[in-house]
Amino acid sequence: MSKLSIIIPCYNEVDNISILLEKLESINTKDVEIILVDNGSTDGTSDMIKLGLENSDSLIKHILLKKNIGYGHGIMSGVNQCSGDVIAWTHADLQTNPNDVIEAYSVYIQTKDYEKYILKGKRIGRNLFDAFFTVGMSWISSLMMGIKLSDINAQPKLFHRSFLEKMPNAPDDFSLDLYLLYQAKINYLKILEYPVYYNKRLHGEAKGGGNLIGKWNLIKRTFSYIFELNRIIKK
Repeated sequence: MSKLSIIIPCYNEVDNISILLEKLESINTKDVEIILVDNGSTDGTSDMIKLGLENSDSLIKHILLKKNIGYGHGIMSGVNQCSGDVIAWTHADLQTNPNDVIEAYSVYIQTKDYEKYILKGKRIGRNLFDAFFTVGMSWISSLMMGIKLSDINAQPKLFHRSFLEKMPNAPDDFSLDLYLLYQAKINYLKILEYPVYYNKRLHGEAKGGGNLIGKWNLIKRTFSYIFELNRIIKK
């Protein structure tokens, strides 16, 4: 069993894959399991992953989902096939460095009783507008959910495998990050924050709220997610 499993969903990230694989090679060891999940891409992402892995001695695993059901579904598809004692996920867009997961993991496992903690990224180096937007959305989410949350969508996320028992109804969409933190709070786990530098996207389009229209759509989705989460949690 690996000590750490890293799940990376990839949806239409064909231009980032070669850079991503190059960065992942430096952390590709027997103690670290890396699973790339092609989440129903339509731009050749899967072919690029296969090509990159064929030309190396990499231990990186590749899961192909033929249909994009959602961000959460892609991540949990990888989680359900991983073997690590500690599970992490991050994004393929390279706006945060994959090596952040390894550094965050080192901090996480040095924490006493780390099984009782979840670690999440806290983005630094963002422009004022994006930072203000994140604070606003965190405040709204905290108010509506009745718990204190911050920088909900920041990556990476890390937690002990035992916490999967607290995630029986993990959502298929972008609310997975919110769901994870909410479940941590109501199950009395403490949330650690690890600072990660946030870079501009080199290639492709943001799947969340990159521009004003995207941010407006993200606001609407977040409200929808919160209501849906409340419905899921009450099942």
